[in-house]
Amino acid sequence: MIHETIQQIEARLRNASSLKEENKAELVQLLTTLKAEVAELAKTHGEQARSIAGFTDISTHEATRAQKNQKLLEVSLDGLKSSVAEFEKSHPKLVEVVNSICVTLSNLGI
Repeated sequence: MIHETIQQIEARLRNASSLKEENKAELVQLLTTLKAEVAELAKTHGEQARSIAGFTDISTHEATRAQKNQKLLEVSLDGLKSSVAEFEKSHPKLVEVVNSICVTLSNLGI
């Protein structure tokens, strides 16, 4: 399920006409890293891994909408950041990639 969610996010990014190619490439690269990190996390924390994938999906959706709603983007990004907060020490790479995704998506919303 997590793998499929991330594949759907990648497809949405690739098809997003509102994104510049360099933004698409950066986000797809970050998602590749996220996929590996979430797969590892899922071995011991399945529900949390699904939450991270879900919040990434929602955040990506909000950032790539044709008519952006800044408030919804902010709420979804806050949820995404919160979904990894407890893993700062045990999975620092996961937190790092999620923070990078958040910054990139937030910049798209401006």
